[in-house]
Amino acid sequence: MVMSRDFAAIEEKWRRFWDETGLYNTPEIPEKKFYLLEMYAYPSGDIHIGHFRNYTVGDVVWRFLKMKGYELLHPFGWDAFGLPAEQAALKRNLSPDKWTHNNIETGKATLKRLAISYDWEREVRTCDPDYYKWTQWIFLKLHEAGLVYRDSSAVNWCPQCKTVLANEQVISGKCWRCGSNVEKRELEQWFVKITDYAQRLLDDLEKLKGNWPDNIVTLQKNWIGRSEGAEVDFIIDGSDIVLPIFTTRPDTIYGVTFMSIAPDAKIMKKILPLVPQEYKDDVEKYIEKSLHRTEIERSSAEREKDGVFTGLYCINPYNNEKVQVWVADYVLASYGTGAVMAVPAHDQRDFEFAKKYDIPIKVVIEPKGKKLDPDEMTEAYTEPGTMINSDIFNGTFSKDGIAKVIEYGENKGFARKKITYHLRDWLISRQRYWGAPIPMIHCEKCGIVPVPEKDLPVLLPPDDKVDFVPKGRSPLADVPEFMNTTCPKCGGPAKRDPDTMDTFVCSSWYYLRYLDPKNDNEPFTRENAEKWLPIDLYIGG
Repeated sequence: MVMSRDFAAIEEKWRRFWDETGLYNTPEIPEKKFYLLEMYAYPSGDIHIGHFRNYTVGDVVWRFLKMKGYELLHPFGWDAFGLPAEQAALKRNLSPDKWTHNNIETGKATLKRLAISYDWEREVRTCDPDYYKWTQWIFLKLHEAGLVYRDSSAVNWCPQCKTVLANEQVISGKCWRCGSNVEKRELEQWFVKITDYAQRLLDDLEKLKGNWPDNIVTLQKNWIGRSEGAEVDFIIDGSDIVLPIFTTRPDTIYGVTFMSIAPDAKIMKKILPLVPQEYKDDVEKYIEKSLHRTEIERSSAEREKDGVFTGLYCINPYNNEKVQVWVADYVLASYGTGAVMAVPAHDQRDFEFAKKYDIPIKVVIEPKGKKLDPDEMTEAYTEPGTMINSDIFNGTFSKDGIAKVIEYGENKGFARKKITYHLRDWLISRQRYWGAPIPMIHCEKCGIVPVPEKDLPVLLPPDDKVDFVPKGRSPLADVPEFMNTTCPKCGGPAKRDPDTMDTFVCSSWYYLRYLDPKNDNEPFTRENAEKWLPIDLYIGG
């Protein structure tokens, strides 16, 4: 005889019992602590199978550790700001606020039905003012420490989403969200100075060896990308414009025959007015064309390199030779100074470029016992050797010559040791509504002034005041009730910053808010941080 069971009723009984007895509540003073964290959910709809995978793994771990006597912090929250929510709401003719909160309630109900072991008393939502108040507070603290700054920069622009994208949000030249081809635009933006921590990040990767897969550690090292070399000041001939370049091969400095400048390098603004009229049209057209190529396309090894001669020359300070100045988009404005010296005899990329455009090739390093003829070379010689055609350094082994060439330039005042990183500062400005407003005020008299901490949070205006249709600028810029304010420094009329922060600013610290989610006086207390940190197990992906 088959016995009938009402499994739904059984589930409901035990769910209610676990809630009433506070089974999932976090202890105030853990004796055997374990901070278990899953990546929080983006509320784009109901919970789906991808969420289930992560969250059930966490639930199994929680139950196993609970039975072993651990006292756990196992919180949950919602990564609720961001472009996808705003885009989805627009398609449905809803406000991002309503769309997001509806999805949160739906997803939360599903998770509760699953009886996953979350302490819902510690729930956070990044779109709630009591959360983004502290996101704004962190921004102000970073600004106070000199780690946030505003600068004009060539940025990744999605013409469909009409907003700026961080480098990590550009996938194979396309917007991570809508798949549109990404363009380059010059805009005033806010940045976080993560490059100040490049070496520390690199050093601390050593601590992960044996705990992280080797390929992941290598990937991170390459992403940070430390390069050691020299910065050398070339001078544009006939002017006082200094063209600084970074090179990892100062031993080849006497072999420079041309200079390549990125089309979007800041120094191009100074150089363009000097370009002779007969070259100007070609240069401007090339720059415009290059701005429609992504950095990945421009630096691809498969793509044939191209460029255009500016008609200008610069002076090599080591030998006073005049070398051609080219604009070439295989050079990236984001690397070094945005200008590179080209030594065709000893760099394959420069060699191919010089052959294509009939630029002179000058050998300055030779292998032992062999002479190199530039006219007969079929590829660049990139190995160590003996320095030749290099004035006082002739006969020096090239690896020894690196330090000697730098020292000579330092003594003369036109070169210096330099370390650069591939890592770039984090661009966090977004020209959208659904994000944490940037807590800065623009005053004609005082300049840019931080919002006083006592005035946080800077609230988003009600969505019935906002036209969400993308126009290429932040929707907040068209809301007078939001934009018009008073300068906290002089008391005069001023404007708020119209941009919002990248959603990843909110998600960079959510694990800390779980420690103290109802604290109105600070984002979390030191006591709670010392009690629960570090995270013992993180599950995501």
